[in-house]
Amino acid sequence: MRAFEHGMEMLAQADGAAPRGRYIVTPQKGVAFLGPQQRAKARAKDRRRRVFVFLLESIGLTFLIGLVPPLRSMWMVSGVLTASLALYVWMLLAMKAKESMPHPHEQAKMARPPADATVQAGAAMSPRFSAEGASRTPRPAYNGLNAVDEGDAVHVVVLPDSESLSAARA
Repeated sequence: MRAFEHGMEMLAQADGAAPRGRYIVTPQKGVAFLGPQQRAKARAKDRRRRVFVFLLESIGLTFLIGLVPPLRSMWMVSGVLTASLALYVWMLLAMKAKESMPHPHEQAKMARPPADATVQAGAAMSPRFSAEGASRTPRPAYNGLNAVDEGDAVHVVVLPDSESLSAARA
């Protein structure tokens, strides 16, 4: 480890005249980029897995300790941990069932077709999703054009035909 650090210091000193660059952190190859919401979900899933494994290990350990005759009271601790594991699994299943049910507002959106979905050459266009600028939530886009939702503020100027022609010529 020291040899590596020494080598890196020597390399930094040898290239001291070169301008300093910027370090860019990139994801590992083959790993999908996760947005903030997906990253939070992945962390929560990992946390839940660790709690589950901790409860299982605690149950096993307290059961094994309870096998020693003077420490039979540890089986009561093992029983309490087993009950808490059952409650935890029930809670996880309830959360999963609640997540799988769509929100009523989303259900209404899915029921009606998008306003700008058009049919081109007999085939329906499928929506694609993209995020613009600092937006964190992806928005539907059709053939590269972003869709407008009901709650979006839109500024539209309608000109008579004669004015639009004169504005285009200018």
